[in-house]
Amino acid sequence: MHMAAVSPARAAAFDTLMVVERGSAHSDDLLRGRKVTALSAADRNLATALVLGVLRWQIRLDHELQARLSRPNAKLDTEVRIALRLGAYQLYFMDRIPARAAIDESVELAKNAGHHFASRMVNAVLRKLADDPWLDLPEETPTELALAQAHPAWMVSRWASFYGMEAARAICAHGQRQAAQYLRVVDETVAEELVKEGVEVQEGKLLMRARRVVAGDIPATAAFLEGRVLLQDEGSQLVAEIAGHGAAILDCCAAPGGKTLILAERNPAARIVACEANEPRMERLRERLHKLGERVEFRLGDAAAIQDDNAFDLVLADVPCSGTGTLGRNPEIRHRLNSEDLTRQAQRQRTILSAALRGVRPGGRVTYSTCSLEPEENEQVVAAVLAEYPDIRICPMRQRIEDMRSEGVLTESGAEQLIECVTPEGVLRLLPGTFDTDGFFVAQLSKTER
Repeated sequence: MHMAAVSPARAAAFDTLMVVERGSAHSDDLLRGRKVTALSAADRNLATALVLGVLRWQIRLDHELQARLSRPNAKLDTEVRIALRLGAYQLYFMDRIPARAAIDESVELAKNAGHHFASRMVNAVLRKLADDPWLDLPEETPTELALAQAHPAWMVSRWASFYGMEAARAICAHGQRQAAQYLRVVDETVAEELVKEGVEVQEGKLLMRARRVVAGDIPATAAFLEGRVLLQDEGSQLVAEIAGHGAAILDCCAAPGGKTLILAERNPAARIVACEANEPRMERLRERLHKLGERVEFRLGDAAAIQDDNAFDLVLADVPCSGTGTLGRNPEIRHRLNSEDLTRQAQRQRTILSAALRGVRPGGRVTYSTCSLEPEENEQVVAAVLAEYPDIRICPMRQRIEDMRSEGVLTESGAEQLIECVTPEGVLRLLPGTFDTDGFFVAQLSKTER
């Protein structure tokens, strides 16, 4: 019997998942690449939903598939495994797709990848799966929660021990949802223009200038295509707002540039140095910030090697990190990371923070931030650097939040809720599931005036 041909959306999803599985590419970048953007809007949406859905639920899907293999310990080829995951995800999560289509096209994907023999097994396993409902598993212990919500057990165990089971459940639930889309609106005429193009927005929970996208296709709007409006997580916007004001500003790890733009917007007369170590990322950064003209000096190089001692009023060190606060947006991180990676990153983070502190003048401030939930990259980095520099102290985050409230940066309820997220040490910890944001850690440090 001849099976149906594979739809463009499923073919694109399969190819994207293969690239993610085999390398270090990010699903986010691949889904904005030519292969996917060339699809019709409906196919693009389906391909995106399939890729992100499979990556989010992969641990649980593999568990369900494994149980239905005639030889549960059989090692499957990558193409076969991905065809099975795609089929399983559609059967469990996509009510509007007929089971027949999900199964037949997964069989075709395996065949097209050269696995004719295994395609029979794909058919048999997915048919078994189609007859069994998706069951809610218990979430009482970290191990149970990890399987039920498709996260690595080692990660969930850590979160439960640091933040408690209730917070761990909220973090995992957030990681399984489509990340909320936020804009920054500086010019209300742009907001009105978006409404005319079918975009519906709500006010942000935290920031006066943030808007949550409720409906509409932002990347298709003229304002987005012309760079007059940017998509940026509300937590990411918040980090740049916390950094504050200065006449000479250093952004240590500036790409992709969203935070640099906010620093420029809030400090219209400032001189800004934007540093980035990666050449392709620097090119994209220049492109994104070109409208700032002479105000920005671009430096291609490692932030840890900055030589400008005591030169800046304000330094933002939003450092490279594990990204465990962004698992809803970047679900593949959970499959790539292991616990040893955390201490490896921490060494580099300490070096960048030390360079940032050398660069700030006495009386100036350094904002250190990550999108990580892990103490090795957060509190422990700050503690190690404080022990090394006796003239550095933590600026209490509560005071900064109060200042932002009085400046009209924060919403009233946002300020109240953020104060509850300040730790006893005076740093801010935003856990996923508290708001619509990714997870962030933010500490502000100042160099005492001699």
